[in-house]
Amino acid sequence: MITKRIIPCLDVKDGRVVKGVQFVSLKDAGDPVELARFYDEQGADELVFLDISASHEGRKTMKEVVKQVAATLAIPFTVGGGINSLEDMKSILRAGADKVSINTAAVLNPSLITEGATFFGSQCIVVAIDAKYDPNDDTFYVYTHGGRNKTNRDVVSWAKEAVSKGAGEILLTSMDADGGKSGFDLRLTKLVSESVTVPVIASGGAGSARHFLDAYTIGKADAALAASIFHYKETSVKEVKEFLKQKGIPIR
Repeated sequence: MITKRIIPCLDVKDGRVVKGVQFVSLKDAGDPVELARFYDEQGADELVFLDISASHEGRKTMKEVVKQVAATLAIPFTVGGGINSLEDMKSILRAGADKVSINTAAVLNPSLITEGATFFGSQCIVVAIDAKYDPNDDTFYVYTHGGRNKTNRDVVSWAKEAVSKGAGEILLTSMDADGGKSGFDLRLTKLVSESVTVPVIASGGAGSARHFLDAYTIGKADAALAASIFHYKETSVKEVKEFLKQKGIPIR
């Protein structure tokens, strides 16, 4: 079995790491460079850095902060936010990222996924999907611009399309579960994980080590991402890994 990954996430706004609930009520969580160093030392498998207001504000990702974070890391590093072109991808990868994450730009221009995958290889291209459930028609819909804009795309069909265009990984965030610490949206995660042939990273809702176990065993995720429980020292990457080892989950 492929080893499961634990990935802390740095949501960055105005040069600081922030964390909210369901994408709003943001609170300061620290300095991105210091937190990156801390997670590297803690044994995180990868790190995700998302400039969460770049697309909404119509600007580029903070390249200088990316450079500083990359300089502290020995683990793979994914960067997203405001990446709208092949040139943007080149710029972020030159700054030290190992992968780029595209969300809004991929929905608006799906051919960007193919361009990136052709130029850098699929392993470099992560398509991030912000998903929200609509009980009226029992469907998970894709949202763009940092969760502000609802689209008419359903999440599973978009995930399949993204992979067919060259995405090497799906970063799947449940907007409903985000920041709630009551567990990942296992139904959503399983739906997408069983629909695509590339790794799926579960995101949104981690509140305990048990939630990671559920994401892997019930949700069929390949990796699980968390922010606030790590930032605020409610648990640590090390503690989560020890718990998962005891449960027989293959981890690094």
